[in-house]
Amino acid sequence: MEAPPEDLSYDKGVVAMAKTAIEDPGTSGSQFFVVTGEGTPLPPEYALLGAVTGGQDVVDTIGVAPVGPDEQPVDPIVITSIEVEAR
Repeated sequence: MEAPPEDLSYDKGVVAMAKTAIEDPGTSGSQFFVVTGEGTPLPPEYALLGAVTGGQDVVDTIGVAPVGPDEQPVDPIVITSIEVEAR
């Protein structure tokens, strides 16, 4: 697998695969993240999956949910429905 391009940016609404520090750039496990802010200074190491095309208001609400000291949401956040479109 190839590492993502050096000029890759993770703008608001981008969906990418999370990875641990020991995984090579462009590889990942089964966790993903959605970028909730503008100008996120992430290194180009995360495999890009796509972007939010509808429901950004829901993403924004999740982005401000209270978190504990481990940065995990205080109340579980569960995705009950999702639609994936190939482009």
